[in-house]
Amino acid sequence: MKCLTTFLFHALTYVLLPSGHEVAAEARDIAIENNSGSRIEIYWIHPQTKERMLQSSPYVYNGAIFNLNSYVTHAFEAREMPGQKTGLCKGQGNACRSGYFTVNEHVDQVIIVSSDWEIDHTDNVSIARDVAADLMSDCERIAKKSLTGKTKNITTKTAMQVIESLVECAEGKVAKEIDVANEEVLFQERIRTTMGDHWENYTCADKNMTMTEPKDQTVFFDRKSGKRLSVDVMLDRPASKIHVIRNFITKAECDAMEKAAQPRLHAATVADDKGGSRLSDNRKAKQAGISVPWGEEAQGHPIAVLSRRVYDYTNFATGQNIEHHGQEDLMSIQYVGRGDVEAPDRYMPHCDGDCKGQPHRDGGRFATMVMYCVVPEIGGATNFKNSAVHVKPEIGTATFFSYMDNDGKTDKGFTEHSGCPVIKGEKKIVTQWVRKGVDKDNRWDSWNTLGIKYDAMGD
Repeated sequence: MKCLTTFLFHALTYVLLPSGHEVAAEARDIAIENNSGSRIEIYWIHPQTKERMLQSSPYVYNGAIFNLNSYVTHAFEAREMPGQKTGLCKGQGNACRSGYFTVNEHVDQVIIVSSDWEIDHTDNVSIARDVAADLMSDCERIAKKSLTGKTKNITTKTAMQVIESLVECAEGKVAKEIDVANEEVLFQERIRTTMGDHWENYTCADKNMTMTEPKDQTVFFDRKSGKRLSVDVMLDRPASKIHVIRNFITKAECDAMEKAAQPRLHAATVADDKGGSRLSDNRKAKQAGISVPWGEEAQGHPIAVLSRRVYDYTNFATGQNIEHHGQEDLMSIQYVGRGDVEAPDRYMPHCDGDCKGQPHRDGGRFATMVMYCVVPEIGGATNFKNSAVHVKPEIGTATFFSYMDNDGKTDKGFTEHSGCPVIKGEKKIVTQWVRKGVDKDNRWDSWNTLGIKYDAMGD
């Protein structure tokens, strides 16, 4: 019985996590509910000096909820305040009561200060444990009822029937909880994508929109140049990462790409629903694929040096072990500003690979590097509408994003992005789409644009 309850607890802990929520970050949102019957104050306790620092401003009324953002292991004191009329507290001998709580690593934390000054600390794990216990109590009652009148002569067959009924009961109740949770996930996802559409319309239209502030910062060591490159972390989820890397591409590398691309530029295309590609009003630009001269890497060919840096960074950011064999060509893409016209040079919101949370398909894209060589005077930002990330292009900077976790599950729309319209000036970028599952014998063009390998299609 205890093992089954433990199983239900772990299953429900997963089910009751908010959609797409990671618990790796140290910051936690805390809700403090005052049901004490008095006004209270909330103090943060300094970990070294134990000094109390007031967080509520100035107090929390009875029946009110006070929200704060803190960090795991931070400790707090809830302190009763004297009545406004009597000037007295309600503790024994009119003493003012207090209680303590510490922020833990779980999510959905609620602190309830009760009338007897018991501090009830709940979170997603305790809720899952309570739900599991309730489910098992119901199932246990059903199992006991089936044993009524049989307690003296319980055979192996009877015991197995009881266990089977207990498991069947638990499975049914967990399935119901999962259905409810999935409905909530889908509802939240619809809200997020609807808000993302509004964000897209607003940000691309706002010519003065500033770049989104990073969530974190790190450093990438470029082994070829020996330089340490500054990285702004804009989004960091297991299956969805967005990084902005400063001084990633040099002028010499940009010039080499532009020179190689110039005679090959043609209208950019998008994937169609038949496994090929086509022209589309959703994408207005010129592009040219450039093969990387890997044989000249040792001699310092700028295109080969650049491409090696891209794969090194991809492995740094994702923990994968991607090699250059069989990968797509580097792509030179150019946009021209033509004012506020009906069909400006732009790329409408899209995903570079699968972005509906399905398993990654062998040979498919899982990461992208966009490097800015020439930036326009107005427009041309890279916009991630479902993540509220807006990247203004800067010469030499790169935007990296990946859309697969280490278990092979793809992003759920957080890296869907667009190239905002170029209004004035030119935008010239170098893009590398990185694939997983390709090699010398299975090149990227062994698959069609639907992710189906040509030799598996049959007649």
